[in-house]
Amino acid sequence: MGTSRNVERRTILKAAGGAAAAVGLATTTACGGGDGGSADGNVTLRYAWWGGEPRTIAMKKAIAVFEKKYPKIKIKPEFTDYAAFWEKFQTQASGGNPPDVFQNAVGFLRKYDKRGVLMDLKSQADSGNLDLDNFRNGVLANGQVDGKQLGIPVGANTMALVIDLKAFKKAGVEAKMGWTWDEYFDALQTIQDKLKIAGDTGYFGIMYLYDLYLRQNGKAFFTDSDLGFTEDDLTQWWADGYKRVKSGLVADPKKIEQVQPKSGLSAGLAASEFTWDNFSIRYEGEGESDYGLAPIPTTDGKDTGQYLGSLMLSAFSGTKHPKEAAQFISFMVHDPEVGKIMGYDRGILSTTEQYDAFVPTDDNNKGVKAYEEEVAKAGVLGKITPHPSGADVVEAAFLRIAAEVSQGKTKPADAAKALFGEAKAAFAG
Repeated sequence: MGTSRNVERRTILKAAGGAAAAVGLATTTACGGGDGGSADGNVTLRYAWWGGEPRTIAMKKAIAVFEKKYPKIKIKPEFTDYAAFWEKFQTQASGGNPPDVFQNAVGFLRKYDKRGVLMDLKSQADSGNLDLDNFRNGVLANGQVDGKQLGIPVGANTMALVIDLKAFKKAGVEAKMGWTWDEYFDALQTIQDKLKIAGDTGYFGIMYLYDLYLRQNGKAFFTDSDLGFTEDDLTQWWADGYKRVKSGLVADPKKIEQVQPKSGLSAGLAASEFTWDNFSIRYEGEGESDYGLAPIPTTDGKDTGQYLGSLMLSAFSGTKHPKEAAQFISFMVHDPEVGKIMGYDRGILSTTEQYDAFVPTDDNNKGVKAYEEEVAKAGVLGKITPHPSGADVVEAAFLRIAAEVSQGKTKPADAAKALFGEAKAAFAG
């Protein structure tokens, strides 16, 4: 985990963040692949991703750079939003015809390796078609499962606390690296007392934040095949959260719902919100205050439990063009020009070639870069928590059930029991 963890100086960094949600999919696999090659040796690869219009515009520019260098490989783009992407992917994969290359995330690796959908990219690396060197901060391991390289990270991000800088300053409270949960909640109480707003938008419903809390206490949300905590652990977490809703320290969930899709933080309903550190446009674009990234609270004043998560690229195990698929992935994660085009859209660039090539000029991206560098220097980054098959279903259940707890519809103990029941079924599937 590193050594120099006690950083005394203030580490609130001008930036913003946005919630990153993993959306589930379920597939079975069969043989098959993408479009075949033509008589003149040209090959067409289908490449699919999710995301908004800015990502799509950048991606098409990056594809053009690739096709210029590899004129015999044509890329057929497929893109949509989260929900539609996974719905379409499920249908394609069930029919044995998913995209040759597609955007992926850690929560799905074991699930689709189990179903035979994902190519082990190590063989293509051994053949010289895929470069596995120069990945930053050990992030390449995020795509590894049981000795297989199932995904290649394109970017990295970590959980952070986004705060309303004006509110914190007006209340006279400060966030420092190594501050404890008690100090965090004391700060929120001061904000509530002085400014008459809630301190937090709903921390206890965020699965990945709970994972960090568990890691701070020697556990983790997931093991390789199960949950890494007890029903009693979760009951306490949710009970404490609900008490803070009732006291007004955490924002009223009904009010949070009323302002959606705007964040409760940018709507002025609370002074802080835990989320992933990238996707920085959201808060500055939505709100009228100034926002910054602050450190994750700790249990012992040292360990935050943080790690680098990432989006990644995977290839279909049944593609007719494994060499070309690997060459495309390698180019998209290493080429400097592609790095300049994509920027931090999918997190801080994962390879040194692209990280060095892209120099952020706006305050948001500068802040995200500075925040991750501060976290790395503090020596708190660990390895990502394993995600078993069915993790995507569990995350959706955690979000839904936590919302029921926050609104008083389900008692914490009953909610924890329900989550464990749904998790057991998800892992068995």
